[in-house]
Amino acid sequence: MNILPLADRVLIEPTAAEEVTVSGIIIPDSAKEKPLKGTVIATGNGTKDEEMVVKQGDIVLYGKYAGTEIEFDGKSYLIMRQSDILAICK
Repeated sequence: MNILPLADRVLIEPTAAEEVTVSGIIIPDSAKEKPLKGTVIATGNGTKDEEMVVKQGDIVLYGKYAGTEIEFDGKSYLIMRQSDILAICK
């Protein structure tokens, strides 16, 4: 991965949205629910006030409007502050 987040930021690959088929009705991507779960791809080093708790490979839950969407090498990612992460899934 060529993206290295700075300070307390985390790079997350969102889990793919589940496909829901409704007999013959096509639901556009813009109408699908945004996934609220993803895998941590990379983390920054933290700050002097906040150490990094999440690590690469963690599956995390985050808020619906958290982070900034970026596209890199044809894949979609979210970059957000560690404080925007709600929980780590065990």
